[in-house]
Amino acid sequence: MAQALGMLDRAVHWLSTLILSAALAAQAEEPITLHYNERAPYLQTLDNGDIVGLTATPVTQALRRAGIAFKWEKTPSNRQIQILEKNTGVDCMVGWFKNPQRELIGNFSLPLYRDRPTIGLARFGNSRLDSGRSLEQVLQDQQLRLLIKDGYSYGELIDGLIQRFNPRRIITTAENSTMLRMLALDRVDYFFIAEEEASELINRSKFEPGDFKLIRFSNSPAGNLRHLWCSKQVSRHRLEKINRALLELSHANPSPRQP
Repeated sequence: MAQALGMLDRAVHWLSTLILSAALAAQAEEPITLHYNERAPYLQTLDNGDIVGLTATPVTQALRRAGIAFKWEKTPSNRQIQILEKNTGVDCMVGWFKNPQRELIGNFSLPLYRDRPTIGLARFGNSRLDSGRSLEQVLQDQQLRLLIKDGYSYGELIDGLIQRFNPRRIITTAENSTMLRMLALDRVDYFFIAEEEASELINRSKFEPGDFKLIRFSNSPAGNLRHLWCSKQVSRHRLEKINRALLELSHANPSPRQP
């Protein structure tokens, strides 16, 4: 009887191990879902369906080089954060800034791209905003209305200054095209944006470049680094393979805007 029970235990253990191994193998083969929203020049869909841009292209190249299957999925930015918080799928968000709060709910790749220094975007006729002032001077002006995208980071320095000076803020979940319209309609005074994105945003809108002005701050830090921000369902092994591929690509194709 004891011998029979021992054989049964071994069989159950073997079957459990087999099922677990199969599950892990299936997970390893599951494509990574790359979540994005249209954000030229970082992420944009071509007529043929390809996703390209300053962050999209290096991601595609790195995953192909690493031999990792992936698929693209268009997802609003606030929904992307919710997906990572749930941590139920093999998901990565493309082109996000790293900060300590985000590191609690997901893992980051090596940088994909470094932005130019952050600027402010304002209506051309807004006499209260001009280039040359410091970030502190602008953020302390309580008459200015700062538009902030919910859940976004503007980099460690600017995030810290916003928290310190507590400017008048209007929070939105809208994408940048709607934020530009709010600015044009004088619902807000300015918002923070990378210079390369500001130019593309205006050029793709119904507005004229002369309707707006770029506000360059006297103490803007170096541009922020953009990363893949992945759920913890993406294994460390896969993330290491992606990082190796990113390093190899950066060495093979050096660029002035690479980190």
